[in-house]
Amino acid sequence: MDSIAHLRRLFAYDDWANREVLTFLQANSTARSLELLAHIFGAHRIWFERLTRVPQNTSVWPKFDLQQCAQQAAELPRLWNEYLDQRNTLDDSISYQNTRGETFSSRIEDILLHVIMHAVYHRGQIASDTRASGHTPAYTDFIHSVRQGHVPML
Repeated sequence: MDSIAHLRRLFAYDDWANREVLTFLQANSTARSLELLAHIFGAHRIWFERLTRVPQNTSVWPKFDLQQCAQQAAELPRLWNEYLDQRNTLDDSISYQNTRGETFSSRIEDILLHVIMHAVYHRGQIASDTRASGHTPAYTDFIHSVRQGHVPML
């Protein structure tokens, strides 16, 4: 499987998992869980802006409400798919500045994997927060999404 096809699959999983968490939080939201979900979407947007050389328009910890998170959940998967449609390779490196103004250079594939893994990490924090609030969190395991047909088979 080539890297682009693999990342399409991972972004399909990410989209599904974020929507599962969003649906859960629409009925069982805590301030911390909402803050973490907004951060996932903010980070997705920041990395997309870096990769596409668009001026950064989102903060790392945006104050999105549930409706704004739903807007991000609807828009970001389309943007990521369009981005991947335009790529022939993910081996190129790009230079960018982080939010502290430090300059780095990273391979595109590494950035895209970071975006996915960053979201998984914070969805885990949301699950912990949810359990601490006395609820059962959304079930967002990758293998579950594959078994349920939410991630395309190759």
